Amino acid sequence: MTEPSLDLLHTPLYDLHRELGGKMVPFAGYAMPVQYAPGVKKEHLHTREQAGLFDVSHMGQLLLRGDGAAAALEALVPVDIIDLPPGKQRYALFTNDAGGLLDDLMVTNFGDCLYLVVNAACKEQDIAHLEASLPGDVRLERLDDRALVALQGPAAAAVMARLAPATAEMVFMDSRRMAIAGQDCFISRSGYTGEDGFEISIPAAGAEAFVRQLLSEEEVALIGLGARDSLRLEAGLCLYGHDIDTTTTPVEASLLWAISKARRADGERPGGFPGADIILEQIATKAVARKRVGLVGEGRAPVREGTELFDAQGNAIGRVTSGTFGPSAELSVALAYVSSEHAALETTVFAEVRGKRLPMKVARTPFVPQRYHRG
Repeated sequence: MTEPSLDLLHTPLYDLHRELGGKMVPFAGYAMPVQYAPGVKKEHLHTREQAGLFDVSHMGQLLLRGDGAAAALEALVPVDIIDLPPGKQRYALFTNDAGGLLDDLMVTNFGDCLYLVVNAACKEQDIAHLEASLPGDVRLERLDDRALVALQGPAAAAVMARLAPATAEMVFMDSRRMAIAGQDCFISRSGYTGEDGFEISIPAAGAEAFVRQLLSEEEVALIGLGARDSLRLEAGLCLYGHDIDTTTTPVEASLLWAISKARRADGERPGGFPGADIILEQIATKAVARKRVGLVGEGRAPVREGTELFDAQGNAIGRVTSGTFGPSAELSVALAYVSSEHAALETTVFAEVRGKRLPMKVARTPFVPQRYHRG
């Protein structure tokens, strides 16, 4: 078992990971399990077939309180926050003045507050961004005393129903506060794998006992960061700092679906977020030099992040931002940015791997069917 550097932060489940054989590695300033004894492929397939349990306590959990919280957050994202119904969650993007992406996040309206989950590597800058932007009547609270776990896969709903029968009534992107196993939990029916599942925020002091209870269910196995990455890639989901960052706009990143109708040029509350002029102009003209696309390979060789892409004439046209051999898709799959003229479905591009140029085709994402429970 790898012993990570002593200056890394620990999640409330660190001791449990070590006890259960997790291979610990540095990730976003934390010691996190990249895999357990079964290995990445078996953990990936177990999640697709049963229920995988992930520690995502390194993520940032925040509350915004105050009557103006929704309007204040909406001023920072191209997303409809003001009309987000109580008990619902929405994917959002922090943008900068150039239209680039500072982070992606999840926002839940709990009625008396907004609950935010931000990426681990971005949480300090996100907090600073919020504190610098929020009006005086909106309070930001850090929830550093809570763990966060995700239960994902086709058996997740049955497992959760045994612990908390009310979860069976929830559909994709529903969020609730409820007591589970005696703990005050925030739970959403969502996740980062393309599968049905739940993300559960729980007080840190009760996290290990709660996770042990989940692991006592025969369908559930702990899953590390390695399989989390291959699962989200097969699901066509972006990883911040790789597939999206401050140099990519939502239009270039093929995230138009994440820009709410109300915030577009013809919407009820157009613009008003950082970089709005640039982003709305790109939507109107469709004039971007590059686009994020999905790629599938003809062979089994994985095409990794950073791999250069070429057209049939040998011209450089882009670069892979995430890539692997998908254990469920049984294909070499990747996300990449290519010049817009090469972004059409079925376009053949060539990935340079160890001196060879391997053909890949632009393909729809997700690479495996989504199985969210929409009711």
